[in-house]
Amino acid sequence: MEPVRAFLIDSNKLFREGLKRLLDDSPFQIAAEAGNLREALNSVENGLRPQLILLDLVNGGEEEADGMRRLRAQLPDARMVILTSDLCTRRLANALEAGADGYLMKDLSSDALAQSLRLVMMGEKVFPTHLAALLISGRVNGNGTDMPVSRKGLSQREVQILRCLLNGDSNKMIANHLNITEATVKVHLKSLLRKINASNRTQAAIWALNNGIGGELAGAAGAVTAAAVHQ
Repeated sequence: MEPVRAFLIDSNKLFREGLKRLLDDSPFQIAAEAGNLREALNSVENGLRPQLILLDLVNGGEEEADGMRRLRAQLPDARMVILTSDLCTRRLANALEAGADGYLMKDLSSDALAQSLRLVMMGEKVFPTHLAALLISGRVNGNGTDMPVSRKGLSQREVQILRCLLNGDSNKMIANHLNITEATVKVHLKSLLRKINASNRTQAAIWALNNGIGGELAGAAGAVTAAAVHQ
């Protein structure tokens, strides 16, 4: 794996130093650090272009979520991973809405961290196994996820596609299952994402769970936690 330039944002300087040493022999090299999102945004405005952002959340409030969205807007190609000590569904929902690619606890093993970051750089969404349980049970709520299905105006076909997403089906699998073309699936999926205010399949699957759209739990786990990491 080619070296990855990482930007570490954490208020704890000792943690930053420890993580830098932990990653010394890995492809993930801490190229820059910041103590908070404000400092991070200033660095980015001055030209910093990391490939990976490692970020701890302080309070999970709206101001912090807005800072994450601004960071995502300025670094659209960078991967963003939350490294935190607290298991908080509100912070998770805000992080997902802001475009985070992973949400990991700081007490995971070094091997699990490296594995998680490799998966993130490959385009996976990564969560620890105990967060996966919260996602599967539908107990993660974010903006726009608590409106009943009927009020969203979803068609019967769109609900069927949501169920397929919960099972982790690709567009081709959905097309075969519903006996329609892949092009038709894409049209329905685009309409569906717009109606429920979701930006990707993962957010759509989470919305479906929160709104009681069923699916086998094992399938849901595969859809929502593209890669659940064992500690």
